Amino acid sequence: MCCFSGPVVHVGRTRLFARAAGERQLLAYGMDVAARSPVAMILPLPVPAGSGEDALRFVDLSGYARLFDDMGAGFPDVYVPDELEPSRGVRQQEQTILKVHEVGAFVASFVPRLADFARLDRRFRLSDAVWRALPQYVDWGFAVFALKDLGGGWFRRARPRTIHPMAFEFPRRDASALFFPTVHVHDEAVHAEAAFDHTFYYQSVTALGSGFDRRAVSQTAERGVQTFVEVGRTAGLVDGSLPIHRLMVRGVHPNRDTLLA
Repeated sequence: MCCFSGPVVHVGRTRLFARAAGERQLLAYGMDVAARSPVAMILPLPVPAGSGEDALRFVDLSGYARLFDDMGAGFPDVYVPDELEPSRGVRQQEQTILKVHEVGAFVASFVPRLADFARLDRRFRLSDAVWRALPQYVDWGFAVFALKDLGGGWFRRARPRTIHPMAFEFPRRDASALFFPTVHVHDEAVHAEAAFDHTFYYQSVTALGSGFDRRAVSQTAERGVQTFVEVGRTAGLVDGSLPIHRLMVRGVHPNRDTLLA
């Protein structure tokens, strides 16, 4: 997903990784992004209803910024054709500021439910109108990542920049599928369709099905993942014993999250 708290100039080369770990899922997210002012990226997550503030564990991948480049090296080059409003009734004892985590180039928080956005810096929230257009997230949790001050006038120049992947582990509501956050909100509005420039990596015993049409390209690496990914540097994200698969999606598709099952 690319849900941003404010306008962005460019988002591209989105790359994601997912792996199931029993009742939990590991997820990493990387992209190129350009913005003229600080924004946060908000990732809705289908955690079990009522999950607490400690339900999500952030993973710092700042020491392995090229993770997705290495994953891509395990696959041959291919051509891919293009083609609710928050609750008002938050109890007083819950008005404390959400915990902020230092995760490499980011500061990050886990928002356990929609109403808890009131406990987050206003700059890093989406508007009520956006949430009314996304009622499916009314009882989900949310991972929020904001870039630290990078200096050097990066925001003023609004040039695309690749940042190390964001990563975390969260409890799964549906253990039958791998979840990828792919709903797009780039201009503070929700549109029925969105332009995808996404590469999904995932680990499972066999390749999984997706809802994308024939324009999507699915592959399984012929070599073991440990031959092209430094598994020991992934902080437990990647399992060296499992096959790794890739799904490449380009073009305009329905603006929704992606489930592989």
